[in-house]
Amino acid sequence: MDQARSLRRIAARPRVRRSAAPPLRTIAITSGKGGVGKTNTVVNLACALADMGHKVLIIDADLGLANVDVLMGLTPKYNIHDVIQGNKTMDQVVVSGPRGVNILPAASGISELSNLGQDEKLMILQELDAFHTDADTVLIDTAAGISDTVLYFNIAASERLVVATGEPTSLTDSYALIKVLATSHGQRSFKLLVNNVAGAAQAKEVYGKLSAAVDHFLSGISLSYVGFIPTDPAVNRAVMQQKPTITAFPKAPASKGFKQLAQRLLDSPPSAGDGNIKFFWRRLVDME
Repeated sequence: MDQARSLRRIAARPRVRRSAAPPLRTIAITSGKGGVGKTNTVVNLACALADMGHKVLIIDADLGLANVDVLMGLTPKYNIHDVIQGNKTMDQVVVSGPRGVNILPAASGISELSNLGQDEKLMILQELDAFHTDADTVLIDTAAGISDTVLYFNIAASERLVVATGEPTSLTDSYALIKVLATSHGQRSFKLLVNNVAGAAQAKEVYGKLSAAVDHFLSGISLSYVGFIPTDPAVNRAVMQQKPTITAFPKAPASKGFKQLAQRLLDSPPSAGDGNIKFFWRRLVDME
């Protein structure tokens, strides 16, 4: 792929000040292990925020194992791989989904995307900065684990929402993710969503265990509890229909949980950026 050609194309674009753009939040939804419902959380949170009048952009950053488009019943023609190759711009790749949510789709089955090089990272950073979006909330669906690409998307977002379940492996891996981001990349603020639990009591127990480990072994880290999603058969039924739960079963307990999560995030002030690279940095500068 001709990275030099693509980077020259981006550098040549005029820098337009967009002072009318609304305030922007970029939130990485992440997890230490797979199978905890991270992508389902992204899709349903996006729809809940859209129902509340917000303009949402999802970036599918599980680059080699994309699922956002599947859960939303979409078949995009192009994806982020076309952007990295320099064949398409973000504007040409982004598609519209349920509730007017926009999606930057990733690719499936392209193994080299799971570990981006520096050129590819720079390409995504600059393409997103040049991308003209009127979104006020950007949700980044990272891959699971602590790979270099997962860490990159976490530190390039302004906020991090960790999704965990009550399984011991999920708690252990969530702690590992927080530890690496804190000790190696200077991230100090995290939010926790507990998924697939019986109720509030179990969710608080999960939060208590993870919070105790963070407090004991890591210093100066803020881990905020933002709620839980209850175990609900409607979630699996919605997945089979390739629809967000909040769309297919709006009165289901899980749908109520996603709506409450959206409201809690809106009620909580955005975290101060504590990384050294950020997506949409020019948009943030224009707001000052």
